[in-house]
Amino acid sequence: MTSHTHQSHPDIIKRLSRARGHLQSVAQMIKDGRPCLDIAQQLHAVEKAIQQAKRTLVHDHIDHCLEAAIGPHDRGRNQDQRAQLEDFKAIVRYL
Repeated sequence: MTSHTHQSHPDIIKRLSRARGHLQSVAQMIKDGRPCLDIAQQLHAVEKAIQQAKRTLVHDHIDHCLEAAIGPHDRGRNQDQRAQLEDFKAIVRYL
């Protein structure tokens, strides 16, 4: 398996580290008997951090890996592929 590192990876690692911190906080809040509302808010923060990390990874993959697979932009044979890729990029924004 080939290792791929992209510019977004440090940002993804930061987001996952933030999620880990929130998750540890949630566990401690439960142990401390904190109110359910406070715990739910922290769980929401964990979900959002992980969701944003996933979204960043998927968008980075589309922008770099799939673009490279299609090849350079030119008129002709891959124009339909490029249009489909642009549609795909647009729709995954709703993930």
